[in-house]
Amino acid sequence: VDDVLALWTGLGYYSRARNLHKCAQVISEQHQGKFPANTKALTQLPGIGPSTAAAIVSQAYNKPAAILDGNVKRVLARIYAIAGWPGQKSIETQLWELASKLTPEQRNADYTQAIMDLGATICRRSKPLCVACPMQTECQALAQNRVMELPTRKPKKAIPEKQTWALLLANRQHKIQLQQRPHKGIWGGLWSLPEFASLAELQSHLALQGMQPNAKPLPQIKHAFSHYKLTIHPYLVELPANHGHIQESTLVKWYASKQMDTIGLPSPIKDILQQYWAQ
Repeated sequence: VDDVLALWTGLGYYSRARNLHKCAQVISEQHQGKFPANTKALTQLPGIGPSTAAAIVSQAYNKPAAILDGNVKRVLARIYAIAGWPGQKSIETQLWELASKLTPEQRNADYTQAIMDLGATICRRSKPLCVACPMQTECQALAQNRVMELPTRKPKKAIPEKQTWALLLANRQHKIQLQQRPHKGIWGGLWSLPEFASLAELQSHLALQGMQPNAKPLPQIKHAFSHYKLTIHPYLVELPANHGHIQESTLVKWYASKQMDTIGLPSPIKDILQQYWAQ
């Protein structure tokens, strides 16, 4: 999984990478290396939901199956003038019913690709090309001059802000101590700097490890997730030559700059490391 996450670094949505890895293992071990050909079996695989399963059945096996990705939701919401945020259960159910009703028995793969492409290239979220749309005479949103209103946007919530204090512990060989994060949660399975809830907590950790709590502050890093904003306060501690050896474990290891591309790293942590090694 480290190989996969290393290639995925910087792309976000790291759970997708982990699910791809798990999915490949399950298919290899339980399905003789072949993807199942029905939606029920496909939705049992890691990371595959109803719409993705239907897309695989439709496009890989050319069997009738209704899909409802973001592009299709937008197309249907506009053509049928369906108000309400598509993430709302009642609205999503209505869209699924429409998607199922419209899905043809013949040339299903062509239809599936066409309706996704219609949303991606013509019925776009912003600057839709209504004049080039083959459905313009059927589109209720266009007739009602509500194209830009639909689909209804997700209700906005105040985005909370969080802070964390990160320890950049460097030894005499300029290797940095990293620890692997839990596989669930933010940056799951990635290697990162040890984090603390406050500077006092970071300094207390240093003291417990027999180190002087004289960490040097580095420029802070701001990073935005989909549901909160994070400010990282990095602090550098360079171990003296006479400091005792700090034991490695399976979840805590020392890494050199040349190893940076071999492991999965969160983008802001990678930026901090690059700044240190560039000195």
